[in-house]
Amino acid sequence: MTLEPLDTPERLRLAAEWLSQKENTRWLDFGDSRQKVTPEWLRLPIRRGAEAVRTFTTDDAPPIGVVGLGNINRDFRTATLWVILGDKTAGRRGYATRAVSRMVGIGFRELGLNAINTWVVEHNPSLRVAERSGFRPFGRQRQCHYIDGRAYDRIWFDMLAPEH
Repeated sequence: MTLEPLDTPERLRLAAEWLSQKENTRWLDFGDSRQKVTPEWLRLPIRRGAEAVRTFTTDDAPPIGVVGLGNINRDFRTATLWVILGDKTAGRRGYATRAVSRMVGIGFRELGLNAINTWVVEHNPSLRVAERSGFRPFGRQRQCHYIDGRAYDRIWFDMLAPEH
């Protein structure tokens, strides 16, 4: 598995496409009520250093997903992790978990972060990814995420650098 930065128009377009698909957007929240992204919008926080985003692959194959650290705060040494499996045929094989582990490593080793958090909407299969990656649950934000008019909870997790 490799993680590749969004440094080509093709990777940027592919990541934005996956992040805009309805089956993915319902689980996401990019702030300002934004759930769909464009390549142009995605490029801005990456350039500013507020996001570190990578596509991930199987072994020497085309990208199958995208993983990122958002809300990077270098003063507080924190960030929020997110992951999307773009190619759903690659699901349930551990690729997202491996991508998360590698991205967390980038956050701790290359970016100098000390704490990374993530949240997962209840009933989302990504709960297992967070748990298998070593994130620890620390709270629940109740009825704050709406999908098709129904309120769901967000379950919050975090990890400290020494725990990775």
